[in-house]
Amino acid sequence: QAELVESGGGLVQPGGSLRLSCAASGFSLDGRVVGWFRQAPGREREDVACLAGTDGNPYYLDSVKGRFTISRDSAKNTVYLQMNNLKPDDTAVYYCATHCSSAYVTAFGSWGQGTQVTVSS
Repeated sequence: QAELVESGGGLVQPGGSLRLSCAASGFSLDGRVVGWFRQAPGREREDVACLAGTDGNPYYLDSVKGRFTISRDSAKNTVYLQMNNLKPDDTAVYYCATHCSSAYVTAFGSWGQGTQVTVSS
């Protein structure tokens, strides 16, 4: 069946880097919109980054611009989120979905388990 699985999170120090993976099974991500989202305890879920089906003009949350990069590897049926120069405020559970809007996913889709990113010294 169709499924997305997030992985790659962990504990890093401020200024460190992580690469998150969003791996699809049961369907192809080729040509699909794929977004990354995050939620920290007591905070609203944020739209972090989104890749268009054409891979052009990706969206980034203003606070991650210049630090995060979303990309697609069609051969591996996986979308990545490269996160550099991580800050404590980046600490959250990160999720992926086949849409750019967390509100849309909540209303009409489903969330997976996510992967925990903790940035702390």
